[in-house]
Amino acid sequence: MQNYSYSALFDFSKNIFLAIGCTKQNAQQAATALLSADLRGIDSHGIARLNGYVRLWEVHRLKPNPDIKIVHETPSTAVVDGDAGPGLIVAPVAMQIAIEKAKNAGTGWVSVQNSNHFGIAGYHAMQALSYDMIGIAMTNASALVAPTYSAERLLGTNPIAVAIPAGEEPPFVADFATTTAANGKLEILQRQNKPAPQGWVQTSEGNSSTNAGELKKGGALLPLGGDKEHGSHKGYMLGSIVDFFSGILSGANFGPWVPPFPAYLPMPDNMPGKGIGHFLGAMRIDAFRSAADFKKDMDRWIKRFKQAKTIEGKERIIIPGEPEAEMEQRRKTNGFILDPQVIADLEQLADKFSIPALS
Repeated sequence: MQNYSYSALFDFSKNIFLAIGCTKQNAQQAATALLSADLRGIDSHGIARLNGYVRLWEVHRLKPNPDIKIVHETPSTAVVDGDAGPGLIVAPVAMQIAIEKAKNAGTGWVSVQNSNHFGIAGYHAMQALSYDMIGIAMTNASALVAPTYSAERLLGTNPIAVAIPAGEEPPFVADFATTTAANGKLEILQRQNKPAPQGWVQTSEGNSSTNAGELKKGGALLPLGGDKEHGSHKGYMLGSIVDFFSGILSGANFGPWVPPFPAYLPMPDNMPGKGIGHFLGAMRIDAFRSAADFKKDMDRWIKRFKQAKTIEGKERIIIPGEPEAEMEQRRKTNGFILDPQVIADLEQLADKFSIPALS
């Protein structure tokens, strides 16, 4: 199987974004945010989704060069209108606004309306780390998730990411869907013709299923926990909180009215808001205590957890963000192996826009 370098994936992605009309700066930002997923091993949200952004542009649901504006603000908060731009471009602008507000006020909080899919939440949260700040990012998404006891899809996978700097140790980066698994992982299983683990999906009648293609038949993803006995009501609550912060607080759509990422799906009727919503935050550590002391204690926390006695058969305790950071280093050095179906999609994009094929 062919191995692709990061620079090859970046150049190809940037050229596609340029082809749909992005400025050079916007194309570079979009490609950087998109490929952060591949670098960190979250293949479901990276270059495999490039075709999805193109399709949104083709049906006029995505503007390649949005006029991103603050429509309401206070010293520590803001509401940003993304002007139907790619979330890959809109969310970094909003996160920078949150960081600038945190510099002045101690914390900065920005809700976003009228945006689109923003890639992995972790990328946006991590933008705060270099400023000695804690970063928070979340977004709502189209309804694929059935709340506990529901046979109806009402919530998105609604991820949450929190990035916390340390000193000598790598940062703590939690980046997770509020479902048992993200939809992109189901898509990977479908490409590989493999079943889904128990507790990931249910049928349209609400019965448990291991069919990775269940959503195409009207089924639903399950909240984190899978079922009530394993705490799915907690996953349901987490997903709801993300929806409130991202959608209702910003004036974006929420619940079953969030626009779908696949462009071929119809838009929901009677949508109450504008586009997809995000919520981003930055907290200056020295607004609470000395950043040096805080990072020293973070190092102590991380080292103690790494020293924990493991259960039989397990090698180590994993610190959130550690596997992704290790994957990033490997892939920067060794490159990427892409799924054949993803390669086929990228070849079609190259033909569509008459740009050099990925090599």
